[in-house]
Amino acid sequence: MSSKLEQLKQYTTVVADTGDFDAIARLQPVDATTNPSLLLKAAALPRYAEQLQAAISGAGQDLGLACDRFAVAVGSEILQVIPGRVSTEVDSRLSFDTQASIERAKRLIGLYEAAGIGRERVLIKVASTWEGIRAAEQLERDGIQTNLTLLFSFAQAQACADAGVFLISPFVGRIYDWYKKAEGRDFVGAEDPGVQSVTRIYNYYKANGYSTVVMGASFRNIGQIEQLAGCDRLTISPELLQQLAADAGELPRRLAPGTAAEARETLSESGFRWRMNEDAMATEKLAEGIRLFARDQEKLEALLASKA
Repeated sequence: MSSKLEQLKQYTTVVADTGDFDAIARLQPVDATTNPSLLLKAAALPRYAEQLQAAISGAGQDLGLACDRFAVAVGSEILQVIPGRVSTEVDSRLSFDTQASIERAKRLIGLYEAAGIGRERVLIKVASTWEGIRAAEQLERDGIQTNLTLLFSFAQAQACADAGVFLISPFVGRIYDWYKKAEGRDFVGAEDPGVQSVTRIYNYYKANGYSTVVMGASFRNIGQIEQLAGCDRLTISPELLQQLAADAGELPRRLAPGTAAEARETLSESGFRWRMNEDAMATEKLAEGIRLFARDQEKLEALLASKA
């Protein structure tokens, strides 16, 4: 029997959650995704030393531009070994500024295009705040496709679908972490709250004819991945990809179109904010995720400044 990774690829587009060029080349995913934390790790790798220096020398004193140039350099390298797309993230400190997010996204696309890479091979990652979703809505109209990240609630998923975003990244592992801590117990299989969240969103999208792609993210173990086999896409760390590649057990499909779900509902801004207010897990994890990405962005800027 083929490995679980090969079986998973029959149902689901596999995405590498890493900026490690060598791991991507070895595991051969279709797409790849990066974020400030992964870029900070990439900046410490010897193979990216040249790109790091080039990003600094081409940005003058603008550290934000230097970070964007480095992100695009890493993304460009990754695109040499995958057939699909790379996701590159807008500075998370702009998560509550719609216009600034749009401008930064367009700068990233401009940098890719200057490097000879068309926008059809890039997804721009934006945090799933109300402001981020509005930025993504405009970017989609402008022909720039988006990946809405730091998504923890059904309300965020509803708003993203109504905004016409290309793809969402619900964070399975971080949802699991919150409930494990809050309830003082572990979760396995279909009872995992992160698995349940993605399953609900997937069924809602398919039942109501939304074209937005569901890409489960932030996994803690292969059991979570196995429960979501059949999801449109799953972005998986090299360590878990390797575990799947080494496991020859059977992997049945769990998610497929045709399952009943809630009726379509469009949320107003006040409705969205109230639903988020009522969801302590989503509110806390969204804020925490933005803070963590912001701190790693600042560390990357400090690293670039030290090498300038």
